Amino acid sequence: MDQYAQAIFTMLSLINPVICGALFAQVAVGKSREAQIGDATRTALVVMTILCFAALAGAPLLRVFGISLDAFQVAGGMVLVWMGLLMMRGTSSPTAKEKADDTEASLTPLILFAASPGTITGVITLSVAHSKAGIPVTALVAVAVALALTWVLMIVAARSVRGHKQGLMHDVTTRFMGLIVLAMGVQFALKGLKTFFSV
Repeated sequence: MDQYAQAIFTMLSLINPVICGALFAQVAVGKSREAQIGDATRTALVVMTILCFAALAGAPLLRVFGISLDAFQVAGGMVLVWMGLLMMRGTSSPTAKEKADDTEASLTPLILFAASPGTITGVITLSVAHSKAGIPVTALVAVAVALALTWVLMIVAARSVRGHKQGLMHDVTTRFMGLIVLAMGVQFALKGLKTFFSV
């Protein structure tokens, strides 16, 4: 039981449901309740698919291509840095039609944050350390529990968004969340570099 609890806490710290909720709140502005629930569900399912694939096939795939976890984390950290920079550039307040047309693109930073290189590396590490009969049950359970909580917090965050309130506050919040994503990317990249060169 301690093994599962440790794995769940690890996944919660890597996915960071609170920040995911804040990022989702920016996407949820001006959308109907049904659209918000649909977006949250779609996001959670995409992230779960990525992380479950990482748990089941991540380690073997990296071995096939001769890629270390550290190198993977550095490359993925650079992707997060790029996404953070794009968010920090900011955008003018989009219209409802523009938001509807750009839903998939607007969910991308959130998905990349939740299924970040650090998260994927953590899932692969858990799957290698706690596999039973070749099946990473502990990692899969931890992913499911963490994403269930993340989904709930995204819905709660969406409810806190009132109407079509955007403008300056929306842009400032988007830039701030971009800074957090950028900082997480730098942290993942530096951690990967440090581990890679210390070996």
